[in-house]
Amino acid sequence: MDTNVAIVANGMTEQACPRCISACIDKLSQVRQECRTLLDDKREIFSEYQNKLSFSGQPGPGDAFFKWLWENQAVERHCRIVPITPDEDRGFEEFPDDSCLASFDRDDRKFVAVALASGSNPKVFNASDPGWWRHRESLGKHNVEVAFLCPELMPQ
Repeated sequence: MDTNVAIVANGMTEQACPRCISACIDKLSQVRQECRTLLDDKREIFSEYQNKLSFSGQPGPGDAFFKWLWENQAVERHCRIVPITPDEDRGFEEFPDDSCLASFDRDDRKFVAVALASGSNPKVFNASDPGWWRHRESLGKHNVEVAFLCPELMPQ
């Protein structure tokens, strides 16, 4: 799950409408109740969450999700740690070696690497980052499915 889902849930994205914020809050709730969150063994994803969200669980639903994730990261039914391998050129060996993805944000490559390395074909949830939208077809060719929680924020 891209960090922007929790940030939007916190109401910290100016362009997000109430429907979008609600969709992100609902997705965080669903993930907590029904899914397993994938994190990487290098703590890249967790570090990004930590830089944008609060360990206290306050003041918003995104912060509450982060606190829950911190408390449940070792609970197998809630979280799975996936090994990924740093790569100087692509960011991670697991990230596709595809010229169509050369301009994909290096900071977001960890999410793709974890999704692919997990072997479970999980969806990557995105709320407000149009970079995922621009690369959705190329990512799809590599079996990376992106779920857009706020399609109204994507370029048309």
